[in-house]
Amino acid sequence: MLKVGLTGGIGAGKSEVSRLLVERGALLIDADRIAREVVAPGTEGLAAVVDAFGADILTEDGSLDRPRLGSLVFADPDRLALLNAIVHPLVGARSRQLETSAPEDAVVVHDVPLLTENGLAPLYDLVIVVDAHPDTQLDRLVRLRGMTEQDARARMAAQATREQRRAIADIVIDNDVPLPELRQRVTDVWNDLVRRAHTHHDTSPE
Repeated sequence: MLKVGLTGGIGAGKSEVSRLLVERGALLIDADRIAREVVAPGTEGLAAVVDAFGADILTEDGSLDRPRLGSLVFADPDRLALLNAIVHPLVGARSRQLETSAPEDAVVVHDVPLLTENGLAPLYDLVIVVDAHPDTQLDRLVRLRGMTEQDARARMAAQATREQRRAIADIVIDNDVPLPELRQRVTDVWNDLVRRAHTHHDTSPE
């Protein structure tokens, strides 16, 4: 098994790259999606979050009111740390569970938005960074996601810098290109990952 960490700045096109990798046969483990699953109604994770932050962070149907919780934690580092202490271990446990069910020669891609910020690169056999010029990111966030330019710039500034992401990359996928060219680049990377996965499997101790 080859464990790949996939990351990139907001608007760089990481979701498109992960989709293309899945099309080619990768097993995707999406940290954001799992983070939502572990605090779904009826889970121990949601009960722990309510215990820590109060029932006011629930909607009328008993699910997590994400905007309300976000307004509580992102302005308060201590509360954010408390939330992370609840959610991150649950996400890690679920990710490992999914990983162990994969075939021995699988390419397992962990889609982790804050991989750079949280110093997670050592957890993976290699790290892929989807990279785009900040002007490209800004254009996509405003034009495709409907953000204001001010909001888009604030979101970009809150993340690791482009240089910090590239510094931890084993492979950089440049996404300042049209989609057909991106597809070809992802295909080239995929062929390399498959080769590495087979080599990794063949040299792993039984």
